Order: sequence, then C-alpha cells, then structure tokens
Amino acid sequence: MRMVARCVRGLESLLATEILRYEVGTVTRIGHREVRFRTGSSPAGTAGLRTADDAFLLVARMPDIGPSRAAVAGLTELAASADLRHVPATRGVEVSASFLGRRRFNRYDAEDAVGRALAARLGASYHSRRDGGQPPPGCQGWRLTLDGTHAILMLRVSERPLHRRPYKRSTIPGTLHPPVAAAMALLADIQPGQVVADPCCGAGTPLIEAASLHPDARFQGFDTATVALRAARENARGLPIVLRRGDAGGLPLGDASVDRVITNPPWGAQVNPSGLLARNPHRFWTELRRVLAPKGAAVVLIPDPGALASAIREGLTPVHLQQIRLAGTHSHLVRLHRP
Repeated sequence: MRMVARCVRGLESLLATEILRYEVGTVTRIGHREVRFRTGSSPAGTAGLRTADDAFLLVARMPDIGPSRAAVAGLTELAASADLRHVPATRGVEVSASFLGRRRFNRYDAEDAVGRALAARLGASYHSRRDGGQPPPGCQGWRLTLDGTHAILMLRVSERPLHRRPYKRSTIPGTLHPPVAAAMALLADIQPGQVVADPCCGAGTPLIEAASLHPDARFQGFDTATVALRAARENARGLPIVLRRGDAGGLPLGDASVDRVITNPPWGAQVNPSGLLARNPHRFWTELRRVLAPKGAAVVLIPDPGALASAIREGLTPVHLQQIRLAGTHSHLVRLHRP
C-alpha cells in the first residue's frame, strides 16, 4: 500500500528516520512537508508515528489540472481512478484541499468536485466544508493536494489528525506542537534508565512525548508558573513524570545529575521569561551546563542560531542544528553536548 505522512516543514528527514527505525514501511520519497512510503501491513499501523502531523493512504494521482476554473471538473477523473480496494465502507465523505500557486478557483470548488464524485463511487453522502459545518460522526476524512505537477487524493488512516494527541486535556500559551516535541525526543537519543529533565516544562508536551517513546527512562519537569504545572499534571496523568515548581535559572537539581534535557525555553515570542531568566536570560545556559552530566546532551528549541553564542561560552558544544517552520516562523532544533 502506498502511504503519505505529512509533517512540519523541516521534520521530513526525522519523520523518514522514524518510519524506518520502527519498521513502519519502506521510504520511497521525501518531499515538501511529506514522506511517502510503502507498507505491507494495515494502514492503521501508521497511527503510531509521533513526528507526523497526519498519515494517509494514497489512492489516486493524476497530472495537476492547472489554474483555470473550468479545469476543476477534471478532478472527477481523479475520483474515478481511485484505487478503493483498501478503503473501508463508509456513510460519509469529507474532503480537505490545498494547492500551490495561483488558481482561478478556491479550495471549496476543488473539494466539492472530487468529493461528490468520490462519494458517488462509495455509495456515501458528501459533506461539503464550504459552509463551515461539522461533518457527521464517522465521516471519512480525505485530502486533495495540487502541487503544480500532480493532483493527489489520499484517505486519512485515523479518525482525526495524528497531531491531535488524546492526552492534550489542558493547554496554555506557548504549548509546543506535539510532533515537534516528539522530534526533540528522538534527537535526544534517550537511553533506558537515564534521567531526562525539562527546565521549562509548560504544559508538559516534550516530556510526555519522550515518555511515550522511552517509557523506561526517568522524567522530571520544572516551571515557575502554577498554571503551567497544573496543565502538565493534567496532561501527564498516569505517566511516570515528576513535576514540581522550579526556576530554569536555578534548578533544584544537583550538579551533573541529568543525562538528557529537552526543552522549549520562553524566549519572549509567545511567552516571556520569568524568575531568574527574566533578569538574565544567559542563566539558562549556565544552569544547563551545571546540571548536565559529562557526555550528557540537550535538545533545545531556539529562535535563531545566534542564541548559541551564549551556549558555546558556557562550554556546551552544538552538534546538530535543524531549521523548522513552526506557527509561520522559522525556529531551530539544536542538540548540544557537554564534554
């Protein structure tokens, strides 16, 4: 079966690595915000991909219809050519479309053209997104993309997008996108029994993702905000994560007591720093260097590479830097080692 996993821009290689590492499938192509792969197992097996925003069964592909409004009718050919052998029966169909380049039609025109034709083939009703209403329960989620070369039709393999984690019962401003947090956990290369800390845990997303991937490690999270710790405890319910009040500029941890750090510090974009960091942001790197054990590693989300100057002055060595596009802006994932 041909599959497509979608992700945050910049995470494509990590998503491909996850697909291969956990033997989900064989990667056939890495493109803009997507990884294509083949799997011989059930499409539902892709639901465990932590760095993916969503996963789909690829059912049809044809040349892009171009920009003209009259060409939209040609999308019925895409629905007619769809391979429906692995598509379960359904009573409803919903289609979400996106395209690159200027077009003389809107997304709803494209969705309606392919959706009505697809629903007719499946003997199902079609729910248009044009009026903004919610689809009925059990409605299949389909995705249509027009990239300038191909028109591609895909079926979502899970009931809802993969990035909508069930554990997200509580959120606060600045909460990290779960697949990005999962990417940080993968980059950290956490080993069994290691102590993993997040000095700025917020709603707990990085630690929860890390605990899902590495349940045999030990996790600790700290934050100065009571509301953040309350949200983290709600989200981490049932997981072996210790959460307590602590200032990232002066953590209640011993020297060289932590093997891995994964964190999204408050750099002032969505959330302003508090406590000791509000007066001296450089203390973050000083404290990180203090608590990391020799040969320890940290994965940190930073706004730009210039932030590494302070880390290097503290004796931390950047060994991996990766740009991602998150919430419409460029950010960077960096892995640092303590010698």
